[in-house]
Amino acid sequence: MFLLRILEGDRGGQAFMLALIATLVAIPVMASLPADHPLFISSYTVTLLGKYLTYALLAVAVDLVWGYLGILSLGHAAFFALGGYAMGMYLMRQIGDRGVYGNPELPDFMVFLNWQELPWFWFGMDQFWFAMLMVMAAPGLLAFVFGWFAFRSRVTGVYLSIITQALTFALMLAFFRNEMGFGGNNGLTDFKDILGFSLQSDATRMGLFIASGIALAVGYLACRAIVKSRLGKVAVAIRDAEDRTRFVGYKVENVKLAIFTFSAVLAGIAGALYVPQVGIINPSEFQPLNSIEVVVWVAMGGRATLYGAVIGALGVNYAKTWFTGALPDAWLFALGALFVFVTLLLPKGIAGLFRRKRGEA
Repeated sequence: MFLLRILEGDRGGQAFMLALIATLVAIPVMASLPADHPLFISSYTVTLLGKYLTYALLAVAVDLVWGYLGILSLGHAAFFALGGYAMGMYLMRQIGDRGVYGNPELPDFMVFLNWQELPWFWFGMDQFWFAMLMVMAAPGLLAFVFGWFAFRSRVTGVYLSIITQALTFALMLAFFRNEMGFGGNNGLTDFKDILGFSLQSDATRMGLFIASGIALAVGYLACRAIVKSRLGKVAVAIRDAEDRTRFVGYKVENVKLAIFTFSAVLAGIAGALYVPQVGIINPSEFQPLNSIEVVVWVAMGGRATLYGAVIGALGVNYAKTWFTGALPDAWLFALGALFVFVTLLLPKGIAGLFRRKRGEA
């Protein structure tokens, strides 16, 4: 069976997939229980879990390029945000004449800024299929163009990391400008529905949660398939000895470009699923700190494991949610202490601890 073949030898991945399937089955059941039942979960919790799953998909995308290709990307927040903006544009077009100003064509922020017509790059965004195409094409094209020049210039190491960080910072500054046509610093918000289903409906929120889980599963399996393929083996060789890999005849730049672009597309899909669940997308999603935080998730979970990235994303974000409630005045210090603890005592992350217990490398 194809699924078993991909997960062969990946015991952590097998456990993750089983846990994910169990979660996708259990959560809808728990949400349907009476409100006074001890196992009942609210629609708020469902939305929160769905957001965590989109973060996990983003972490898997980063782990693919950092853990297996050796590229420490500090710009994946840009790809995540671009996918989110593409989804946000579709959701804004679905508002129609239900906006504050009642304009059937222009979003409210364009009417407020006295725009007379819809910008050309908004055309087609009222069609779901086209918007989903842009969700993948926008971050994918940016990653391809960026990678084409960076990898062929043989920019590596910390220099490449700094350039990726500069990329997302430049995009953040650009999207803050009102004349860009993306809502300026307020971004895109006040969404009404998706595919005709109200975003305030519990059923829609559950559907988005399930869609996020399915996307995470498919993304994980796709990354695992790449890692097990010949392309993945060459990627690991590039990570460990790039000059030697180039010397024996492999097109190092092409391998980097292919995996980097695919990773960006995954990040864009994560961003597209994130936006309808949180109800807003604005330029703050581009800030470099977000990209650094994703790297922290991967490092804490366990680099070059894929499932470790999921553990890190879920664990850190749950800890952040818990600490902000339990220690509102000191949650940053508590979270920082958690990072230091894991870095010092678990240099290979949480996944590394599990592998050590099983006697694996």
